[in-house]
Amino acid sequence: METLALDSLVLSAEPGPVKSKDAVLSGTPGTAPSSTLEQVNSDDLSIAVYSGEDDLHKIMNLIESDLSEPYTIYTYRYFLVDWPHLSFLALINNICVGVIVCKLEPHRNGRNRGYLAMLAVKSEYRKQGIGRKLIVKAVEAMVQQGADEVVLETEITNKGAQSLYEGLGFIRDKRMGRYYLNGNDAYRLKLVLK
Repeated sequence: METLALDSLVLSAEPGPVKSKDAVLSGTPGTAPSSTLEQVNSDDLSIAVYSGEDDLHKIMNLIESDLSEPYTIYTYRYFLVDWPHLSFLALINNICVGVIVCKLEPHRNGRNRGYLAMLAVKSEYRKQGIGRKLIVKAVEAMVQQGADEVVLETEITNKGAQSLYEGLGFIRDKRMGRYYLNGNDAYRLKLVLK
């Protein structure tokens, strides 16, 4: 089990009930895989930190096929040049099946704010805890760098993402009207660490 203890905060990548802030921030990783999904043996899955140009293309390919927002090469480079240590790939037999891209910087409120910019898991590998493991790994890395909070945006129509993040302790911070290019609103979700 991947677990990080932070004073009174423990993040866990394993399924379990959501408890108080002083307990485990966890949740169910989804339903059992259907016959159309690739079942993942946890021994076959590895999480690797971003390591250069080869990883950039893997990240771009997966995100472009998965997320509704188009990103330019400059957007990827913005995150990956300044915060390569906060971007991770989920690999099965050296094949990229999931990615998370993040940053961490001081916010105007004086707190160190982590930001989950992009998270994608190949559709055939979803509902097996891969996204959860990527989030936990990224939050652990941000905590080690002094993060006070972590935020992200997700479409209000993306109930699966909302369930995943809320199961890890994120709360809805605000609703942002017509945030996405498709005209959909977004929720800003926040995980308070300190």
